[in-house]
Amino acid sequence: MKILLLTRYPRTGASSRLRTLQYLPHLEAAGHEVRVQSLFDEAYLESLYRYGRRAPGRTVALYLRRLAALARAGDHDLLWIEKELFPYLPAWVERQLGTPWIVDYDDAVFHNYDQARNPLVRRLLGGKIDAVMRSAGGVIAGNHYLAEHARAAGAARVTVIPTVVDHARYQPRIVAPAAHPVIGWIGSPSTQKYLLDIREPLQQACQRYGAHLLLIGATAEIRACLPGIEIQLEPWSEAREAALIRRMDVGIMPLPDGPWERGKCGYKLIQYMACAVPLVASSTGANREIVEHSGAGLLADSGDAWHDALSRLLTSASERERLGRAGRQAVENRYSLQRQLPVLLDTLAAALPASRKALAH
Repeated sequence: MKILLLTRYPRTGASSRLRTLQYLPHLEAAGHEVRVQSLFDEAYLESLYRYGRRAPGRTVALYLRRLAALARAGDHDLLWIEKELFPYLPAWVERQLGTPWIVDYDDAVFHNYDQARNPLVRRLLGGKIDAVMRSAGGVIAGNHYLAEHARAAGAARVTVIPTVVDHARYQPRIVAPAAHPVIGWIGSPSTQKYLLDIREPLQQACQRYGAHLLLIGATAEIRACLPGIEIQLEPWSEAREAALIRRMDVGIMPLPDGPWERGKCGYKLIQYMACAVPLVASSTGANREIVEHSGAGLLADSGDAWHDALSRLLTSASERERLGRAGRQAVENRYSLQRQLPVLLDTLAAALPASRKALAH
């Protein structure tokens, strides 16, 4: 099968790397030919992360580049679209596609429109993602919140594929009593704000147990927001992320219970689990399902609950080992690329009409 993969970002963009690009060698090994066209490029991402803004002129040029790629869509058997073709434009392009296509979601991007502050955006684009979902030959959703939205929108075929890791890249950490335990978090500048929701429990844990924070992917500004805590900042890199996570004694994922957050897929929890790091997480969205299914950690939704959960894990190496082992097992059984690859292959095949399947083979 010839597939045109239309990602939002290049490999440095986490959603594109994890939802689609990490599968490419395996798809090619299965006999598929995949051509990748990312909407935004490295320069766009660097500007967005560094300055927090988008350059309008550059955005227009990138949109035109995507239009040029779509002119060759007919050379492929299937289009695989990440989220939407053109953010903040109506769904008219998706509706005009002649080639069969599917769409993948790992965020509640529909809330960018239906809950936008600008009333004009809500009016003109509030139903855009629903229209995209209805028009697609299939919707791949990263969690059940996104899947239920797709079904309610009238999507013809919905498949849940969690965001997963290649567990061969991650090795379980060795658990030992820690004189200065490490509470760890991995994320990006856009999500480090969630750490402030548990500032007091973190301060108490660090002061009482001599712990410090290891923050991967956060900016230096976070130090002033978390006074009284020893913080080690590490830049994110794909090559180092697994080794950095293995330094953690406890991994955390605080998250408020908001509409956007319910669409998140809990990927950092999967990373902790792959390294056998026990975790504490808010019970928002996919977090509850992951923690309850895996038995890899504790859920906490109040300051007191976070304090109790961190205390429990920081004071017991045996508990950390037990939960970490359960998490690693859950990754191997469910939350790994190797386990979800057959589901993805079936989903791609099912999106082709019978006439196209004959031609693809």
